[in-house]
Amino acid sequence: MRQPAYYITHGGGPCFWMDFPPPLGPKAYESLRVFLDGLIDSLPARPKAVLVVSAHWEAPVPTVGSGEAPGMLFDYYGFPPHTYELSYPAPGNPALAARVQALLAGAGIASANDAERGFDHAVFVPMLIADPKAQIPVVTLSLQQDLDPEAHLAIGRALSSLRDEGVLILASGSSYHNLRDIFRGGEAASVEFDTWLRETAEAAPEVRTGRLIGWEAAPGARACHPREEHLIPLMVAVGAAEQEPGTTVYHARIGGKPYSCFAFG
Repeated sequence: MRQPAYYITHGGGPCFWMDFPPPLGPKAYESLRVFLDGLIDSLPARPKAVLVVSAHWEAPVPTVGSGEAPGMLFDYYGFPPHTYELSYPAPGNPALAARVQALLAGAGIASANDAERGFDHAVFVPMLIADPKAQIPVVTLSLQQDLDPEAHLAIGRALSSLRDEGVLILASGSSYHNLRDIFRGGEAASVEFDTWLRETAEAAPEVRTGRLIGWEAAPGARACHPREEHLIPLMVAVGAAEQEPGTTVYHARIGGKPYSCFAFG
């Protein structure tokens, strides 16, 4: 049964294992936790594997994690000690990693693999909520470091057939990612961009692709994404289901800023 492609907000660092002071508050990420907790059950079938496109991994060419048992990569800083004791022992899937590279090669896209890289927090934070028993194999995919929207749409197109093989494509980033202003002003820009992003995700396919390629012209775009690495995973998800409808599956405010997640297909 064909799996959708998802673009999700993975939260702020190890947010689900922390109590935040104001302006966030202790339950700031509760609605996002509930959404992720129900993600697997919302799918048409339990996925055979999850391919996570990580906003926290950039490489010269798209690079796939090919290890059999990836470790933990704690790529956040300054958080309480217990957040560095989290464990997510999901198996890797070298065969799926090889399949990803074969599909990219078939589309004329150069790629690489990394058998040593562990799960960064764009991977283990949402997956610890979505599949806490770590039973579903997880393979990670980097962004291409040029962060070109069209290149990442093409990556998604190349990988679209994985959805018919029981693989959930999970693009993990954040619809809002301005760490300097996250707890300060700029609410108007964040609302404008989130509104544009939801309208774009749900637009007709030919309209959606064009708008995403030109995302920098959207209202509030650079105020919400001074650097676009947390937005670019969306392009992979859209490319993987480019001719299919998009749906907003999560929309809420966290610390006053709106965040959204989308499903395609």
